[in-house]
Amino acid sequence: MGNKAVVSLCTGMEDPEKVAVAFLVALGAAEHGRPTLMFLTKEAVRLAVPGTAVGTPCGGCPSLPELLARYEAAGGTYLVCPLCFNAKALDPENLIGAATIGGTVPMWEWIGDEGATSFSY
Repeated sequence: MGNKAVVSLCTGMEDPEKVAVAFLVALGAAEHGRPTLMFLTKEAVRLAVPGTAVGTPCGGCPSLPELLARYEAAGGTYLVCPLCFNAKALDPENLIGAATIGGTVPMWEWIGDEGATSFSY
């Protein structure tokens, strides 16, 4: 089994605590040196737009902007579902730094033959 990590997130700001948990899991992997990819689908694609992930989801939780900054600083990347993104008429030229538009085929290409540990939120 490889050491890559994939966190699939379909929840957006309608449940900021779930978003925070997904980011904490991804951040733990990235800061531990694992190549880490967050696959954003459904409402989570909006998190790839600057200024969307704001606020502190719960008492004692780090802020969402802090989590995103730490994740990117640790080398974490995002793959944003093109079907979901386009269905919401979002601007593909307006993405956060580590995000690219791509679907399941690029995700599987990124995972490769070595496999990955995956989490889904």
